[in-house]
Amino acid sequence: NYVPFGSNAASAFNYQHAEDEASFSVVDNRSAGQKKSTGFKSSAGQRGGRGGFRQQGQQRGQFQRLGANRGGFGGGRQQAGGQRGGRRGYSNWRDYDRNQRVRDASVKVGSDWTMLEEIEFARLNKLQFEVPEPDDISLHGSIAVYDKAYDRVNTKQEKVLQQVDRERDNVTTSEDPILGNLITEPTNEGEQRVFATDTIIGVLMTAPRSVYPWDIVITREADKVIFDTREGSQLDYVSVNENSNDPPMDTGDKDNINSPSALALEATYINTNFAAQVVHSEQVVDFENGNPFYDDDSAPLAGYRYRKFDLSTTEEEDISLFIRTEVDAVIKSVQGEDSYITVKALNEFDSRAQGAGGAMEWRQKLDSQRGAVVATEMKNNSCKLSRWVVQTMLSGSDHLKLGFISRSNPKDAARHAILGTQICRPKEFASQMNLQITNGWGIVKTVVDLALKLPEGKYVLVKDPNKPVIRLYSVPKSTFEEGEEEVEAEAETA
Repeated sequence: NYVPFGSNAASAFNYQHAEDEASFSVVDNRSAGQKKSTGFKSSAGQRGGRGGFRQQGQQRGQFQRLGANRGGFGGGRQQAGGQRGGRRGYSNWRDYDRNQRVRDASVKVGSDWTMLEEIEFARLNKLQFEVPEPDDISLHGSIAVYDKAYDRVNTKQEKVLQQVDRERDNVTTSEDPILGNLITEPTNEGEQRVFATDTIIGVLMTAPRSVYPWDIVITREADKVIFDTREGSQLDYVSVNENSNDPPMDTGDKDNINSPSALALEATYINTNFAAQVVHSEQVVDFENGNPFYDDDSAPLAGYRYRKFDLSTTEEEDISLFIRTEVDAVIKSVQGEDSYITVKALNEFDSRAQGAGGAMEWRQKLDSQRGAVVATEMKNNSCKLSRWVVQTMLSGSDHLKLGFISRSNPKDAARHAILGTQICRPKEFASQMNLQITNGWGIVKTVVDLALKLPEGKYVLVKDPNKPVIRLYSVPKSTFEEGEEEVEAEAETA
């Protein structure tokens, strides 16, 4: 039988290998322009609607200043060339900009928070759970055909990374209209439903590889659990060299383009623009449903695949996990068959800078020693790459297409070049990284079962900034709501 973690809050730190390991395993014993209004708002007070970020590469100078400034990220829609809105600034991402050996938490633990569980990564690593093939609920949006000309790009024939004005929405779970409809519809007797995005599930499945802090908001209502990210969450941005033995650190210089926060913004900007550039924008594949976040023709190219995963352990259980996954592009085969792909980009900033993690100079080694370059990236960016692999598999995409992007000048964080691409089968890549998908599902199953046993209310799952530990807190229903944030901001300035 599955036993949930820890009746004792301190038990994770007192774990001994002599304990019964079986009690920490999950075993599957079954046989093999105009935004749309959102569909759900949690009565437990989860604030959503933060939209995404908007990247405008034309404003390079502003991007560079923003990328180097600790006040960079705000709420609402983000721009690589500046920011719109941003009342709160970069308050909940300071951990990236203070990446000394002692990091700040991703969220301040309030005096009215109550810690319920504390789980070591060592325990998470022992979990296993088999999940059957998911069911597709619906496909939404449009994607373009991948341009195979980019497969011929190399260091001798590099291509400039174009600065594309493209919106990318990072809508949290409870503000997604498709998931919102599923949240509000009645459930069958005995059925329990869980809702999340592929980003959140990817974070949970790769939690033991994470070094930087993060947090996930959990709402428990009736027979449902909703996993959300907060506005301005660090989970919406791409880390750089998080797993390096000597990760990027803040020097105290606000103009340092190689600080963790500046690199994260730069990497996010690169990923968005790379995915937009490497497709034939005129060759579009429309899914049967329109973009769920737009009512008109202004919707950007983006594909969303809503899927249902069965997390039941026994015949008596009925636990369904509903996830919004993303598809970036499609590859047309000679036979005319479509293959979905996920498009991501690794980026080189300055091989001589602190935080480079011993990386080779890509312009010298990428063509001749590709394997060594990739191996170094697997070491320095184990968490990021693992999340990408997991998200690729969650969406059912056939391949992960990786781009290798480097600064045109190591001292300029606004101009970049594409030096090469590589296509990977997600299962093979996971094997190379020693990433066990069954372990990831075991972690998800553990957290879901724990959440389903909680009373109705709001909770926050927090990754400790300096220890391999996650903690679950019970928080007031008003936590993270607009009014409370304004009160806190006034208190801090008083």
